Amino acid sequence: MRVKITISYDGSRFNGFQIQKGLVLTVSSVLQNAFKSLKIDSKFYASGRTDAGVHALNQTIHIDLPPYWDDLEKLKNLLNKRVLPHIYLKTIKPVDKNFHARFDAKKRVYRYIISCATPNSFLFPYVTFVKSIDEKLINEAIRTFEGTHNFEYFKKSGSDVKNFIRTIYKTNFYAYKEYYIFYFEANGFLRSQIRMMVDFLLKISDKKLSIDDLKRQLNKKKQLNTTLAPPNGLYLTKIKY
Repeated sequence: MRVKITISYDGSRFNGFQIQKGLVLTVSSVLQNAFKSLKIDSKFYASGRTDAGVHALNQTIHIDLPPYWDDLEKLKNLLNKRVLPHIYLKTIKPVDKNFHARFDAKKRVYRYIISCATPNSFLFPYVTFVKSIDEKLINEAIRTFEGTHNFEYFKKSGSDVKNFIRTIYKTNFYAYKEYYIFYFEANGFLRSQIRMMVDFLLKISDKKLSIDDLKRQLNKKKQLNTTLAPPNGLYLTKIKY
């Protein structure tokens, strides 16, 4: 039986999602060990991977279970005992045998959280602290990303992806209590694309770059910024199928 599993995790505790060589703690390595402890040896597939320090509220994976695992609530409880407290399996649901967590995903939603408050050591792994923010300017600039673009100048080097065309359906920037939230919804993102976009927007807020600079880089006229916002403020929020 193929199942879709929705998980959340604290990315500050892991060196990213993907399994790596050596004794490197990743979300996948913990999940793999948990499955194997219950004699589930099938390979699982995720909707995508997240970098070290990046969090997930609703990451999706699929896996084929042995036929004797028909009590999915029991399976969820047993797996959670093995992966908590830094990973939590929220749901396990049966899906069509052809379902694929990555290739069937239609939209991916990310949020990035910042704060202008005094830095707090307890919140630092989960929020990016900045000195000030120009909310009006960022609201104007962030809309530039909406639509279908070639994001080659907004990706981290080292990716083996050859197609850089992505469609961003919706962006938003808003205040929530003492926080500011960047919102991005797209059919997909390149490696570290969101962190590079956020970094560019923060530089626009600080008057170090302009909206015209953003348009030049987005249109591949000139690459003016390649630095990334810290990973700790980024959250994979939802996968839409």
